[in-house]
Amino acid sequence: MKIVFSEYKSDYQNYIFPYAVWAFPEKRESASTLFAHGFLPASREMDRYYLCRQIRVRLDKFSPSSENRRILRKGKDIEAVLVPSAEFEYTAKRRKAFKTYADIKFGKDVMTYKRLDSLFNSKIITHFLIFTDIAQKEEVGAATLFIESGKLVYYYYAFYNLNYYARNLGMYMMTKATQYFAEQNFDFIYLGTCYKRNAIYKTQFKGCEFFNGFCWSDNIKELKYLIKRDKHSLDKHLLETPEFCEKFYGNDLSQFALKSPFTLKA
Repeated sequence: MKIVFSEYKSDYQNYIFPYAVWAFPEKRESASTLFAHGFLPASREMDRYYLCRQIRVRLDKFSPSSENRRILRKGKDIEAVLVPSAEFEYTAKRRKAFKTYADIKFGKDVMTYKRLDSLFNSKIITHFLIFTDIAQKEEVGAATLFIESGKLVYYYYAFYNLNYYARNLGMYMMTKATQYFAEQNFDFIYLGTCYKRNAIYKTQFKGCEFFNGFCWSDNIKELKYLIKRDKHSLDKHLLETPEFCEKFYGNDLSQFALKSPFTLKA
């Protein structure tokens, strides 16, 4: 991969010079390589990625917790079927249902029909996990997925019937997907970013870990520390923050380099 650093607003007084980190895949480089280094797709055509604090589940360590089982019981009559994108029919009925969901969840026309249509015709979606209420014989949800066979699943957008809120349908869909791909012996499922407390729900799976900028960490206390830290004005970047270094890495700064997945070769 080729790495590019895009400059953001500087804080010269505190000697902080931020950069957004982009990655561009090289020929014959698989998406799993970029995901493994902490990047998520920044383009629906998968031609540019961004480094971020994201969540994944190491599926060989996953087993349903009591909370996971509770959620799965609430959706016991909801069937999940994996459908390749080439076999998925983007009907007018589905299009309207997805737009209604997006307007309620994200705000009116935050996702326009044009943006929605481009999503459903993009390289980033290789499969759909379709959820159907068996008793009602009605489709109630669809999760859009990027799959690299055996290696990774990227759980991208999920659209579902909000009338099923009492059955925690959204959480059921993510939990079912995690269970399903664990049973299919995939390596990882990636669940997106986590910068606010309302995204902590993504961590309720055994085998969960997050990318902190220099390694994958399974310390959820560390993640919660970072989320809390984001709420305050800052005069130091993370690895120059004594409290963080001492609390989570024993003040051993060499660990940051040892744990980093990045090596520059001349």
